Amino acid sequence: MTDTALRKLKPNAAPFKVSDRDGMYVTVSKTGTITFRYDYRLNGRRDTLNLGRYRPLVLARKRLLDARNAVEKGLGGEARGKDQ
Repeated sequence: MTDTALRKLKPNAAPFKVSDRDGMYVTVSKTGTITFRYDYRLNGRRDTLNLGRYRPLVLARKRLLDARNAVEKGLGGEARGKDQ
C-alpha cells in the first residue's frame, strides 16, 4: 500500500477494508475517513488495534512495528501510545 493508493481511495455507501501486509489494513468510512488497523492474536484471543487515522504511511508502519513488538511481549491493546 502506498500513499498514492491511499489518496485514491474514495468512500462507498458502506465502510470497507483494504488489506496491506503483516496484519495491517485500512478501513474507509462512508465519510472517507481512512483509519489504519492491526489485527493480532494474543493468548488465543483475536483483537484489533487502532493505529490512527491517515497520515504519511511511514508513520503508520512505525506504529505497526511498535504494536507488533508489544504483542510479542504479551502486552496487547494496553500498549497503545498516548497520541492515538
